Amino acid sequence: MKNTQHCPSDKQGNLFWFMLGDYLGGILTGIAIAWAVRCIIPAGLDMVLAMILGMGVGMVLHLAIGFLIAPLLGMFQTMVPGSIIGMYGGMLFAMRDSMGAGSKSLSEALWVGALFGAMVVALFHVYDRALQREREKFYGDEAAGTKES
Repeated sequence: MKNTQHCPSDKQGNLFWFMLGDYLGGILTGIAIAWAVRCIIPAGLDMVLAMILGMGVGMVLHLAIGFLIAPLLGMFQTMVPGSIIGMYGGMLFAMRDSMGAGSKSLSEALWVGALFGAMVVALFHVYDRALQREREKFYGDEAAGTKES
């Protein structure tokens, strides 16, 4: 994520659209994984098997969705959060569905998937902001590209 303190307003507008796309990509990935896991994991399936299947489905789906939206957002911004959403979301959703706990309907499961995707993307944005601050402390403004010539 770039430092927006010295950006003209048009770059800040582009940053808004980028972040919106970033969140929408994470939400779409979470929804797709929650839907796929809900379709293939029956209640009562062995939890370990369900988690392995959910992780595999999540990884395949995140790769497919990531390759579709990566030209718009960038490979790193798409694949890193997507891999966490895919692997952990797939395992958690599959574990929940195998126990018969959690969301009673498909629409509730999809809302949980959307929320999980948005939360993972938000955590990556917070972590990126913390890393930017540490880099600026260590290297000063010159490393952030904000030093004017």
